[in-house]
Amino acid sequence: MGNKLFVGNISWGATQEDLENLFGQAGTLVEVKLVMDRENPSRHRGFAFVTMSTEEEAQEAIKKFNGYELDGRELNVSIAKPQKPREDRF
Repeated sequence: MGNKLFVGNISWGATQEDLENLFGQAGTLVEVKLVMDRENPSRHRGFAFVTMSTEEEAQEAIKKFNGYELDGRELNVSIAKPQKPREDRF
């Protein structure tokens, strides 16, 4: 499966630290990357990638936090899928 998670539906008020504190409850974090908006670098895009140290911890995080309400929004947590290659738009 994998130990990298996709976390969607993150409220605009949530911070990287909020995600670190939350997902740290499920196990050891390797990385939390809250994806920032290119046009407005002070605002995130509403999703993040969280890497746990093991697959078991990733599964625990999914069980605990998929549907979990953070700042009034229910998180969508799943195993991250590999990024598809982008075709040039030019």
